[in-house]
Amino acid sequence: MNEIIGRCPVCNEKFVVTRLSCPKCGTGMEGEFVMCKFCYLSREQRSFIEIFIKCRGNLKEMEKELGISYPTIRSRLENVIMALGYKAEEVVEESGANRKEILEKLEKGEISPQEALKLLKGR
Repeated sequence: MNEIIGRCPVCNEKFVVTRLSCPKCGTGMEGEFVMCKFCYLSREQRSFIEIFIKCRGNLKEMEKELGISYPTIRSRLENVIMALGYKAEEVVEESGANRKEILEKLEKGEISPQEALKLLKGR
């Protein structure tokens, strides 16, 4: 059986399932069915989520598993979070400030590079 894709390859709009069928008895249902939000993720994003779960959310462990850097893991995680429909601003770290806010404060001169480093490491 082929893997279902969640988005149209032409316009990138979300697909809607219109027919369901049982492979054992042949029973079928027609209509418009919405897929879960994970079905709309790309294959790479779903694979990333699977590894995330396997590593129990431990990003350092994911570094070892995937052989990529911590910032790359964070970036891919942010990408998945946004693909699931959440805004990056809603993703708040335990320190109360997210990475983007820390970098913006650093750029505006509101905090020193040492303070920014301390905040980023304290996450």
